[in-house]
Amino acid sequence: MSQSTDFALTTLLDLDGHQFTIENGEYTIKFVANLVEPTENTPHGVRYSLTLHDKTGVRVLGYDNCNHDYRPLSKRQHVARKIEWDHRHHKDTVTQYNFSTAANLLEDFWEDVRRVVGRWR
Repeated sequence: MSQSTDFALTTLLDLDGHQFTIENGEYTIKFVANLVEPTENTPHGVRYSLTLHDKTGVRVLGYDNCNHDYRPLSKRQHVARKIEWDHRHHKDTVTQYNFSTAANLLEDFWEDVRRVVGRWR
């Protein structure tokens, strides 16, 4: 693990529990990040939830690896089990997220925040 990766992981963990209001109160960003025992579905050993909420409190963007129903893309397979998996929420759409490092997670999240908010270009 490189020093920048260690720094990014420390930064992510330091953000745990913090909440920021941006765009004159139009959006709130919330961070949850903790080290956990690595598992098959969480090999990086980080439980995280990085979310962007509108002024009414509705989540409009999120990156997390919390337990959710997981359904494969194939229509023939119907699996309704709760597992941890890295994924991205944008409004009502959930897609897989390929977690590689804490640095990439933070970069990807902030880039998406910029796109959703439509500012800071």
